Amino acid sequence: MTHPRGAAVGDYRAPLFVAWQLTNRCRGRCLACCEESGPGKGIRQGGSWQAELTKQEALRVSRDIAASGVSYVAFGGGEPMEVPHFWDILSILSKGGVRIKIETNGGTIGRSQAKRLSALGVSSIQISLDGPTAREHEALRPGSSFNKAVRAVRCLAEEGLGPEVVFIPMKRNVGQAVKVYRLAASLGARVLATGPLMRLGRAGAAWKELAPSAGRWRTAVRALKAEAARAKAGPKLSIYPWGIQREIETRLEHPQAMVLVVPDGKVKLLNALPFAPGDLRRHSLAQAWTRCLGAWRDPKVRAFCRKAVKDPGLLAHANECWPA
Repeated sequence: MTHPRGAAVGDYRAPLFVAWQLTNRCRGRCLACCEESGPGKGIRQGGSWQAELTKQEALRVSRDIAASGVSYVAFGGGEPMEVPHFWDILSILSKGGVRIKIETNGGTIGRSQAKRLSALGVSSIQISLDGPTAREHEALRPGSSFNKAVRAVRCLAEEGLGPEVVFIPMKRNVGQAVKVYRLAASLGARVLATGPLMRLGRAGAAWKELAPSAGRWRTAVRALKAEAARAKAGPKLSIYPWGIQREIETRLEHPQAMVLVVPDGKVKLLNALPFAPGDLRRHSLAQAWTRCLGAWRDPKVRAFCRKAVKDPGLLAHANECWPA
């Protein structure tokens, strides 16, 4: 099915973009994790989601995505590449003509995996590097491996996949941004992507301890831009301009043609919002999309968004799933 051309998201019969958190499990316990992922997090305690989609359910969702004309799927988590049926999902989407992005810590990527990703035509692979050395990176990402992340970037670059290095600025590492850029350049990365620390999950809970001042962040941005200008053959610099509250404010009036699927199949409006109007265990993707479009007009949703823009304490609910 192809999408009709239109001027607004409501003109589409399905989202153009699906962000899919395959799992909440991860070997890492990253300090700034938006989803609060980590070891033993496959079944989220407290009722946010009861259990992750089974292999059969996830493959059915994959076929639905491909048949719906979705242009792009971005996988996150948790660590998506450690889900046993991850490669089966990629195969279905690739054969269906869906472009694929993977956000990963790189721990499972060696030469053979890079070749396999290349054969599947994966469009974008992002590897997190939060410091120029193992000591710095692993202090901010306990349980993750700096050496494996570096290996992954290098192997992906050698396969011509143009890996992207993601740098999350925090108090401890914001002054290391240029060194990370130089490391990314030495590994053959195509892009260094960064942006303001998102006030969600663990980062939100420890905001005062983790968040760099606005001044230090501006200084880091200037230094990165200067370095990128000097290194003409270095990675492209991609700096997201908004913090999460500006994102909510903007999307409230101008929703994207996208949905977020969390590990148990609930379909949410945005990672910063707790509302989950759809459920892919009960709804088709098209049905979930229609419900999401309606939720953006729901007075309860709109009131919450306006309050969250002014009161960051409400962002503590981001990883919950509320009906809308």
